[in-house]
Amino acid sequence: MNAVPSLRFLPLSDGKQPLYMWSVMFLVNRFEDPLFISRAMSVFCGMLTLIGIFLLSYTLYKSRLISFLSSFFWAVSPYSVFFDRMAMADSMLAMFGVWALFFTVLAVRFHRFDFAMLAGFALGGALLTKSPAVYFVILLPLVLILSPWPERKEKEKAGMREFIHLIKKLPIYIPIYLISFFMYNILRLGENFHMISSRNMDYVYPISHLWISPFNPLKINLTNTFDFFWILGPSVLVTFFLFSVIYNSKIDFVKMKKKVNPATALLFLWIAVPVLLTCLYAKTLTARYLLFVFPAFCIFSSLVFENLHSKNKLLGKVLIFGLLIYSYQAIYSNTRLLSHPEKMPLPRIERSGYLEEWTAGTGIKEVSLFLRSEYLKDPDLEMVVGTEGYFGTLPDGLQVYLNDLPGIVVIGTGLDFNQIPESLIESKKAGNRTYFVVNSTRLNTDYHDLNLKLLNSFEKARKPDGTKELLYFFEVM
Repeated sequence: MNAVPSLRFLPLSDGKQPLYMWSVMFLVNRFEDPLFISRAMSVFCGMLTLIGIFLLSYTLYKSRLISFLSSFFWAVSPYSVFFDRMAMADSMLAMFGVWALFFTVLAVRFHRFDFAMLAGFALGGALLTKSPAVYFVILLPLVLILSPWPERKEKEKAGMREFIHLIKKLPIYIPIYLISFFMYNILRLGENFHMISSRNMDYVYPISHLWISPFNPLKINLTNTFDFFWILGPSVLVTFFLFSVIYNSKIDFVKMKKKVNPATALLFLWIAVPVLLTCLYAKTLTARYLLFVFPAFCIFSSLVFENLHSKNKLLGKVLIFGLLIYSYQAIYSNTRLLSHPEKMPLPRIERSGYLEEWTAGTGIKEVSLFLRSEYLKDPDLEMVVGTEGYFGTLPDGLQVYLNDLPGIVVIGTGLDFNQIPESLIESKKAGNRTYFVVNSTRLNTDYHDLNLKLLNSFEKARKPDGTKELLYFFEVM
């Protein structure tokens, strides 16, 4: 994308919005390890999310305690620490979501069109980052509940003044949606713009799924969502969230009316609506798909500490104790993440995908370093590396490290193997240095029976049944 202007919209070919890739494409070649700057972009987005959480929570509640605690929860939670160091677009989406909400709150409260314009740019950035930004489009009008509503006179008809007040506030959303949708329509300059909606249907069910099979996979997805927040939150944060729901749903049992802070209702809906709709319609669900609701989750969870200075001293002690337990949980998980990732507590689907199965990138960098070293010994002799698959972790994982060496050709050769791929045999006959990289689960025969020399193998994390998948690195003889 950096080298060829006509490929600037390349992510659209897979139905992906390109803003994250645009952000790193001019930087990636300036670093020896391209994954470093790609991941650093997510770190940067995570830091901006942290600032956004502090400002948003203070704007909503005017409480430094809530602002510091909600920021602390985001900063140390294994959920955010895990994904804010990944070369993926999810951290950027979470960042834009926080800032879009923050500027919309300011625009509605003060009726300022400059804040509305900033909210429009943030929402546009989200739409250029990932498809779940459509939730922000749907939910931002709820900010109107924060607007100070006029008091009704005794003889005035119910709802009239409120309706007029609402009509007066609606124009503030015009620049928000105009700017954001103008930004989104930049994608129409790419010839594969239609692939966004096409690929989205590979991940979600159609609307008709609601009355055809509403509980499948709703139950499974809700269970997995609870696991994501319980394990990566970690668990004490979920407890804080549940207590916040209880303490902020004050019920007058005489008049049977609920008195809920509008800001609290807004945050709750910002969390609940995307989670429920995603669980209802998502064909597959992983933790990163819900990262964009986690900032609001952190703010909402901190609300229970509003009662810290109450007359109930026992409650204050319980909250302090819970905060200490949470800190220990977070430090324990993050220490494992930074030193021994395979020992970090992870939901089953996350551990499988990132550490155990063929999707795990274990060994790819080591293979690339060996290939680079061998190639530089004799740059005049072409090198061909065959891998399993045709795109993705392999062969693209190797190309990330080797794309600056045109003499190394990395090609995908298929999935399941009973013999050496024909293309690699032809390469060897042509006199090229030829290698084969494949996961053990893709090789359906004993490699000793093939004309392959094992140069190295890399163990992935242990599976629940005690087995380990290997990444094999062969030279074709």
